Amino acid sequence: MEKYILSSDINVFCVSAKSFPNGILEAHQTLHLLVPFVKERRFFGISHPNKGTIVYKAAAEEMHWGEAEKLGCEPFTIKNGHYISIVIANFMKDIPGIGSAFQKLLSHPDIDPNGYCVEWYFNDQDLRCMVRLNPAKLT
Repeated sequence: MEKYILSSDINVFCVSAKSFPNGILEAHQTLHLLVPFVKERRFFGISHPNKGTIVYKAAAEEMHWGEAEKLGCEPFTIKNGHYISIVIANFMKDIPGIGSAFQKLLSHPDIDPNGYCVEWYFNDQDLRCMVRLNPAKLT
């Protein structure tokens, strides 16, 4: 695990998966029908528990204000701050590694109780799994 600082909030728009984990690929495919993968736009996966299930959203960075509404997508803000993270190289060759990475990250004693899991697809092969640390516990 390594610390990673997200210096500013990231406004994104989301496509919700119909189920977890089976609906993840379809959510990303639907998102990419709306916006193609380009280097100028960051892409994410965002997940959190809700009443015994996992809610998952495929997300893309807004390039201009109001883009979420224009595309008919849910807006969301990934909060700035200190995160713990694990980079997974060639994630398509190790899909189970994503779940294992988040299990390790979620075991950290100082995670933000109001946080969520973030997958940052920083290119078409690699991703950074991140969980925000509790700002009240940072020194």
